Amino acid sequence: MERGIHKKSVLALDPSLTAFGWAVLQGTTVLDAGCVKTETSGKKSRIRKTDDRMRRVSEINAVLCEKIRMYDVAYIVSELPHGSQSAVAAIAIGLVAGQVQGIADALEIGIEWFSEGDSKNHLLGKRSASKGETIAAIDKAYNVPWVSAKYVNEAIADSISIYHVARHMSPTIKFLMT
Repeated sequence: MERGIHKKSVLALDPSLTAFGWAVLQGTTVLDAGCVKTETSGKKSRIRKTDDRMRRVSEINAVLCEKIRMYDVAYIVSELPHGSQSAVAAIAIGLVAGQVQGIADALEIGIEWFSEGDSKNHLLGKRSASKGETIAAIDKAYNVPWVSAKYVNEAIADSISIYHVARHMSPTIKFLMT
């Protein structure tokens, strides 16, 4: 099926190798949202760390591709992963950024990247905010299907905060909402 500009579903992402947040939205309506949690299993399954990381990437890809097909996603907005405290964290940041760009490229879906600071600033008027403040602001602006797990709600809120800034700054998102 060829993708065209008449499709209005947007996939918003908060990339992480551990708790990858996502939300599918049309305008201000949250169609679906969740978090893909992956864990290392290298020592348990006796595989190399790199093979285990690729397994985790594949688990995330399966969920994202399912949602893209299910909701006929026309566009992707994503937080641009940043900073790291270690070489392992830097590898994970590179993996998820490349993963998201690879999905967009392979499926020929446009993508825009936004910083966490810009999303918080647009949502709350400041560049840094607690997870609780972000969840409260998103809850006020969107009807979100929250769950009981704190880390899931944090990942969902972060993905929707990226969509929130894109709604106001991206000409493509503005066009898709018309």
